[in-house]
This record gives sequence, structure tokens and C-alpha cells, in this order.
Amino acid sequence: MQNISAVWLYPIILIAGALQAWGPPMNHNLRLSLENPWLASLVSFLPIVALLACLIMCLPHPLPSERGLAEMPWWAPLGGVVGAFAVIAGLLFVGKVGAGAFPGLTITANILMSLVTGWECSACKCTSSAQAVLPVRRSWSPASH
Repeated sequence: MQNISAVWLYPIILIAGALQAWGPPMNHNLRLSLENPWLASLVSFLPIVALLACLIMCLPHPLPSERGLAEMPWWAPLGGVVGAFAVIAGLLFVGKVGAGAFPGLTITANILMSLVTGWECSACKCTSSAQAVLPVRRSWSPASH
């Protein structure tokens, strides 16, 4: 998947973005049905865990090397916690602000944070577009520590 051509890459990203807009309303209805937002969060993650377990069993390569694990930043595994916060926020609040406003607000916040932080991707050394346009300088980022 790392060598995917642009012909497939951009349509897949656009489809993922479109599907992502469906997540909060789906999770909201899950919360209404189960009544407990924490149970709904758990139930929401179970299919993801099952899918990833199947993919790892079917496509086990590459597995992490000892060196890769040793060089991994301490904060790298916390991306799932950040994503879980977004899912839980959707479970709790999409019914209050609406299925249209919630993704609009989250996408706006995502774009603004991308411009402000400009964190570098360690694998591709890409920087934010704000650094090309604005005199943005990072004083701290997980990538620098």
C-alpha cells in the first residue's frame, strides 16, 4: 500500500473522507440504542479491532523490527487515543449540534491544527502548507522530542 499510484490514492482518500462524515451520526444512533456512551464506544471499536486482527493474520508482513520499535517515539502509539476522543465526542455531541455541523466543525478544527502545528512526518519529511505561506515556526512538537 505504500507504493500506491495517485490514480488510486486520491480517490481512496476522498472516499475515506466521505465515509468519515457518516461515523458520528452512526455512533450517535448506537449510543441512543445502547443508552450508555461508554458501552457504545466499546461496541464501535470492536469491529475495527476484529478487522485489523484479520488483516494482520492475512497480511502479516512487514512486522516491526526491534530497531524500529526502539526508535519509535513514545507518543506514536497515542494516535489511537486521539482518534478515540473524536469518536467519543461524536457519540456524545452529534445529537446536540447536528450531523452536518459536527463534521463541519471537526474538519475546520483539523485544517486549523494542521496549519498551526505543521508537524513533520518522520517518514516522508512533509511539512504543512502554512509553513510555505506563513512565517510559522514550531516551538515544540512530538517530532522534535
